[in-house]
Amino acid sequence: MVLATALAALTLQACTAPEVGPTAAGAEVQPHGQRDSAPLPQHFVEANGVKLRFVERGSGDPPVVLLHGDGSMIEDFATSGLLDLTAGPHRVLAFDRPGYGRSERPRDREWTPEAQAEVLAAALARLGVERPVVVGHSWGTLVALALALDRPAAVSGLVLVSGYYYPVPRPAAALAALPAVPVLGDAMRYTVAPVLSALLSPVLIAKAFDPAPVPPRFAAGFPVRLTLGPEHIRASAEDSGLLMPSAAGFEHRYGELRLPVAIVAGAEDRIVDPGLHSVRLHRELPGSTLRVVPGQGHMVHHGAAGVVANAVEAVASAARQAQVSEAVRLPCLASGRQPFGGVPAPLCRAQRWRWPIRPPAGETKT
Repeated sequence: MVLATALAALTLQACTAPEVGPTAAGAEVQPHGQRDSAPLPQHFVEANGVKLRFVERGSGDPPVVLLHGDGSMIEDFATSGLLDLTAGPHRVLAFDRPGYGRSERPRDREWTPEAQAEVLAAALARLGVERPVVVGHSWGTLVALALALDRPAAVSGLVLVSGYYYPVPRPAAALAALPAVPVLGDAMRYTVAPVLSALLSPVLIAKAFDPAPVPPRFAAGFPVRLTLGPEHIRASAEDSGLLMPSAAGFEHRYGELRLPVAIVAGAEDRIVDPGLHSVRLHRELPGSTLRVVPGQGHMVHHGAAGVVANAVEAVASAARQAQVSEAVRLPCLASGRQPFGGVPAPLCRAQRWRWPIRPPAGETKT
């Protein structure tokens, strides 16, 4: 019974956070028959009593900060190519969020998006990073939004990729959070959880990328062994449990955003429905742009890294030109219309409304 419950919980947890990939450090042979790429250099910063691992590349303003999703780590951005693409014209920093990879996650607080944003803001201050464009993928979009909503003067723009923005019911989330439950969760994380996670990972990886294939670079370079550790599993389980309440807390605050926002999603995302989340958020944010990429799933930043990099450049360009009460025009990234659940939705729309003024009478947001 315990084993069956654990298996169900881990399966459902992975469905809410499937960004785990085939393994590991050194040159260990992977299940797919591939070998790991060279490990990334490790840098650490301590902020608010928490040690965070980060990677830094490039130079130039505005800086760019990359935040991964549930179950993932820095190597996700490295293997996608997004780290290198954005590092050309920018100073780019990618972080292991608290509890993931080699970052710490003390048990002295509840690790809501706001709590993670607070630690990240302190880390950025220590590193001299001012007004970055913040890129969040999946669960990382919630941390990016927390930064922008609670510290609007500290963020110059947002790029939100494959995000979960509204409390759409997810029955899997409750079971996914079981490994975070005291006693039972502790026992699971140190016994059956790592074994089951390793067994399930190939199927779950495929679901995350579906309908696109799993890229060889990801299969060779993402260190899944780190995702099998008890602390990493606890972080992922806690984030899974906080997913719906966090989105519920934010959904009525999106109107407070007064900065350039680009939204990117895979049209075939099997993890987060783009029509219920990305399209809806775009409609609620005048001046935002939306790019829905055909043939891509939840891991759209791998199959369409150039699209995400272009979104970063568009937001950075708008941020350079914009002052709080000046006209902002975010370059349009695409055009056309695509149905979601029978409702036509624009893939991208440029607006000329003055920041932070709402649309004038007679204009509608879509």
